[in-house]
Amino acid sequence: MKRISLLATGGTIASIHSPSGLIPGVTARELLERVSGLSESAVISARDVFSLDSSNIQPEEWRVLARAAFDALNESDGVVITHGTDTMAYSAAALSFMLRAPRGPVVFTGSQLPLNHPLSDAASNLREAVEVARTAPAGVYVVFNHKIIHGARAVKLRTTSFDAFDSVNALPVGFLDAEGAHYHGEPVLPHGEPALLDELDPRVFLLKLMPGTAPEIFDWIAESGMRGVVLEAFGLGGLHYIRRNLVDKLKMLGSRGVCTLVTTQCMYEKTNFNIYEVGRNVLSNRVFSAHDMTSEAAVAKLMWVLGDSENRLSLIEKNVCGEMQGRPE
Repeated sequence: MKRISLLATGGTIASIHSPSGLIPGVTARELLERVSGLSESAVISARDVFSLDSSNIQPEEWRVLARAAFDALNESDGVVITHGTDTMAYSAAALSFMLRAPRGPVVFTGSQLPLNHPLSDAASNLREAVEVARTAPAGVYVVFNHKIIHGARAVKLRTTSFDAFDSVNALPVGFLDAEGAHYHGEPVLPHGEPALLDELDPRVFLLKLMPGTAPEIFDWIAESGMRGVVLEAFGLGGLHYIRRNLVDKLKMLGSRGVCTLVTTQCMYEKTNFNIYEVGRNVLSNRVFSAHDMTSEAAVAKLMWVLGDSENRLSLIEKNVCGEMQGRPE
């Protein structure tokens, strides 16, 4: 049987009631013991990495989690990571960049309701994650409500529905039904030996534009020590330059060494600076297009690029791990 490592980080799937509300309180070993059938298809080891609400999982935790998954793949065929749903898409995207050509599948899952809730989706999601960790090609995935999603394409779209996650701008990797896991072909992974590339710079700011965004915000970004901005612009990548000139502010950030990665506020499809005059005006030093990346993947990628900018800046508009269209570098 395949060997699977279960890495627990807390989240709703491991939460219990307390006087102050739900808090993580179920260990990895308890998850393994309480969900029947897991050990029938794989030999599973269990380890607690954190016990956190996922709103408290930040870049520092991503590095710890990436190391734990990388090390686990030295002794296991696959890894399952239980994680809170609120920031799961960010963590999955981050590990997609940090785990270069992983030796096996790394599968994120969680639940909308705690394990002990009578309507909980925890057990089914965990069983399906183990099945994917046992059968999938190497890579990072999110498994939720029968969907298998690339780690850098997952987005949480719903707050209470069991169908919480979807694959944005890419088909799901596959799905699960009564016959098991089904895959839409094998993902194209980067070449080379497995490596842990976990250097990150968390000094990245995510800014969503609105009509009338004050240009002074960009002065604060420059003065605050931020090294990167993910800018959710209008449509294909537009921003206003009449009355409140944001184009000049982006050029100012570039002159100060700050990288701006421009994505779109639209959930689907991509940015394209070449269509409108306003888009062409944006192109300048250290202003880049996120193409069809999700905002979660753009944030994680920019932190990863800036973690070793000397070697990675050239990759900012290239497909590294499946986060955008094109063959991975």
